[in-house]
Amino acid sequence: MKLINIGFGNMVSAGRLIAVVSPESAPIKRMIQEARDRGVLIDATYGRRTRAVLIMDSDHIVLSALQPETVAGRLTGNETEPAAEESEEA
Repeated sequence: MKLINIGFGNMVSAGRLIAVVSPESAPIKRMIQEARDRGVLIDATYGRRTRAVLIMDSDHIVLSALQPETVAGRLTGNETEPAAEESEEA
């Protein structure tokens, strides 16, 4: 089982990940609100701006403060350096 760091020491299972998308579009915003209403939203942003939405096969939605490209790079193993979002103070 491979785990992917989604920021601030939080991990998700790579095998359960379906998609990594940007939170900007209206359909994704609706999906986030519906997940919040159903109680299947996991907010791993630590109060930061949501930059990536991870859709899991368990119907959970995970919010991350990392860019979708950063998460995808960590999935494929092409991580270059820690993202600036992790080093910012709250």
